[in-house]
Amino acid sequence: MSIPADPADRTPRIVRTAAELSAAMAQAIEAKAPEHGTATLGLVPTMGALHSGHESLVSTARAQNDVLVVSIFVNELQFNDAQDFARYPRTLEADVEILARAGADIVFAPEATEVYPDGRPLVRLDSGELGSKFEGASRPGHFDGMLAVVAKLLHFAMPPATLGVPVSYRAYFGQKDAQQLVLINRMVADLNYPVEIRSVPIIRSAEGLALSSRNQFLTGEQAKAALVIHRALVLVKERADRHEPLYLEDAAGLFDMEPLVELDYFELVDPRTLKELAFNCQDTPFTGEGLLLVAAKVGGVRLIDNMTLGY
Repeated sequence: MSIPADPADRTPRIVRTAAELSAAMAQAIEAKAPEHGTATLGLVPTMGALHSGHESLVSTARAQNDVLVVSIFVNELQFNDAQDFARYPRTLEADVEILARAGADIVFAPEATEVYPDGRPLVRLDSGELGSKFEGASRPGHFDGMLAVVAKLLHFAMPPATLGVPVSYRAYFGQKDAQQLVLINRMVADLNYPVEIRSVPIIRSAEGLALSSRNQFLTGEQAKAALVIHRALVLVKERADRHEPLYLEDAAGLFDMEPLVELDYFELVDPRTLKELAFNCQDTPFTGEGLLLVAAKVGGVRLIDNMTLGY
């Protein structure tokens, strides 16, 4: 059963500790489960600084679950630049207003000492080959840090074992962070987490720019130049839809026409393994499925985007 959002009276309950979260989830689930004897619990992990893309993500999870938890935690382990971590926006009050509109039941906003009580963990998850390429090549250690916190958050929000009803557990992530999503799916499968990972499509501006908390650092001129990212993705997708050769190098040439944009990578990969599909890019008609990944710097702001092909 799904519980629709009602902005007039839905104020999320804010909790700060894992114990408070477990108690709040148990109370919320027990209040809703008697109607049908089962319940669904959704988790949306975020780092705050929420925008309309996050709101869409939360609204999607809201529509699919009886109880919805949204976490807000700026995870230092996934920043390889101390200044980037320090300047990341902390806007809890504004975030809670957005989450109230989207229908969150519980906001889990822990301090770093709650997530990492002994400081930086001595035992880490290794993102391996999947985490060493693309964004991992530009941000060493980023995905190891991301997996560390997602693993913890998935544990923190796991339905309490003391409940007397079966609970289906889902976690929601945006497709914009495609490499992150591949890694989380792999971690959940490899470590047998009892959670279903669901992805939510990218939310874009009217002009096509993927929404991101980093967009606020762009000037108007830079934001306009950044639209070349979407143009290049769409050009390749149109060729894929017509089963034509993709000519990635030709599409990547669009970036040369925007001096404010510095292209990092523009690659077609297998959507499950992130292995490059070079054979399917140039001289032969496109067949099958692919994930087109792109990253570029615009005025010092790093932007990522992607598009699925063949679906």
